[in-house]
Amino acid sequence: MGSTSSPGIPRRAVLIGGLAGLGTLALAACGGDSKAPESSDDAPQGDVTVQPDGAQEITVVVRDDYVFYPSAFTVTTGLVRITVTSEAEQMVHNLVFTPGAGPVEIDEGISILPAGTTDTFEFTVERPGDYGFECSFHAALGQIGTMTVTAV
Repeated sequence: MGSTSSPGIPRRAVLIGGLAGLGTLALAACGGDSKAPESSDDAPQGDVTVQPDGAQEITVVVRDDYVFYPSAFTVTTGLVRITVTSEAEQMVHNLVFTPGAGPVEIDEGISILPAGTTDTFEFTVERPGDYGFECSFHAALGQIGTMTVTAV
């Protein structure tokens, strides 16, 4: 009696298919929410508007995804007013200018912004250049941005 092989799928194909299926399940389990977070490139671009008092105003939005919306904006030298609106449901954020990340230091900012709140601060900037800002709680996770100041 000789050995007979059964027709059908080779053992190796079954093994490879099973491993591929397990890999897919593992990736799906790591994914959590099927909605991918928006990147800063997808962030709505905020419009800087000039108010009757001469202040250049911008609204920056924060959420539970470690991104500023917008993460970059441009103003001219002069009075700047930034409103930060939290659409976060869980996280506390802030917006401070990163020490040493601009031509001069900007000390004004919002030190704590609880989820679902809004706060505003203003300052005068006289020197053109790029000024980095961050959520100091989440900067290591990439919640950073840049305010570019141009000369009038």
